[in-house]
Amino acid sequence: MPCFYAPRTEAHDPRFWMLRGVPAPNKELPERAARLLAGLDRLGLTVQNPPDTDRAAMREVHTDRYLRFLETCWDEWQQFPGAGPEVVANLHPQKAVQTYPQGVVGRAGWHLADTACPVGRHTWDAALGGVDTALAAVAAVAAVGGGAGAAYALCRPPGHHADADSAAGHCFLNNSAIAAQALRRRHDRVAVLDIDVHHGNGTQEIFYDRADVLTVSVHAAPDHFYPFYLGHAAETGRGPGRDANLNLPLPQGSGDAVWLGAIDAALDRIGRFAPGAMVLALGLDAHENDPLRGLAVTTPGFAHAARRIRAACLPTVIVQEGGYLSNDLTRNIESFLRGWLDD
Repeated sequence: MPCFYAPRTEAHDPRFWMLRGVPAPNKELPERAARLLAGLDRLGLTVQNPPDTDRAAMREVHTDRYLRFLETCWDEWQQFPGAGPEVVANLHPQKAVQTYPQGVVGRAGWHLADTACPVGRHTWDAALGGVDTALAAVAAVAAVGGGAGAAYALCRPPGHHADADSAAGHCFLNNSAIAAQALRRRHDRVAVLDIDVHHGNGTQEIFYDRADVLTVSVHAAPDHFYPFYLGHAAETGRGPGRDANLNLPLPQGSGDAVWLGAIDAALDRIGRFAPGAMVLALGLDAHENDPLRGLAVTTPGFAHAARRIRAACLPTVIVQEGGYLSNDLTRNIESFLRGWLDD
């Protein structure tokens, strides 16, 4: 299986986060990638540094003003006397009838949906590295031709909480959505299956009005869990995209049987959609030892999931999403990919 990772993303080393009203260390650290890479090494998988890619799909997914903000906001922020090392919003407007601001403080509030996504000196370049990683995996899958090949993109920072115009939940550019958009150049229909413990709200919003991309998310129910405002079963798409979004929220603490049953239901819907290719947004934070305890999937459960998803026989771009820093990350990525690679 081709695997891709951009070492330059390690320069993105966010510090700030707010947890239950208390400033806390950010959890989306370079060490996450190191532990995932260790799992690939155990499997003997070679990791390639992705080339700089044609980022047209990125510009088709995200607004121009948002991309400009990410590229320039840190330099603007540093012009303030006594500015902190990261851009952190101190206001979050309700956008329905409000005017887009000109100053960087206002634009930070507009584009940074929560405190989990501080923008540092190297955030923009790292986010572009994540895009390059996802698009390299797309190219690798396309190179297989008509077969059901797969490629793994170790994207960091992750992406599935970022919508067209804002960052959220440690995510800046939506790597999974960008991969899906790139696949659309080759296929009439593309599916995105998100099995991260958190709902892929950004991906849902990006494609919510479209019938050509089916978005399916298996996640802990958002009633008392991030992202709270989206991820409910009643959200099925809008306009042309009606019935092209499926959410399968699970009770918190659900284990292997419930989680794998939901994945089976997701794959059944994807089979009826009959896409030409699939993006798998792979989160490992559904694990029973993940610090947030959203679900209780075991390490062998990831291997079972991989075998079921592979059995769909679709060209698949596997995009790494969540999985908080823990001792289980290495074992869990090894389990998932071993399950995929087993004959």
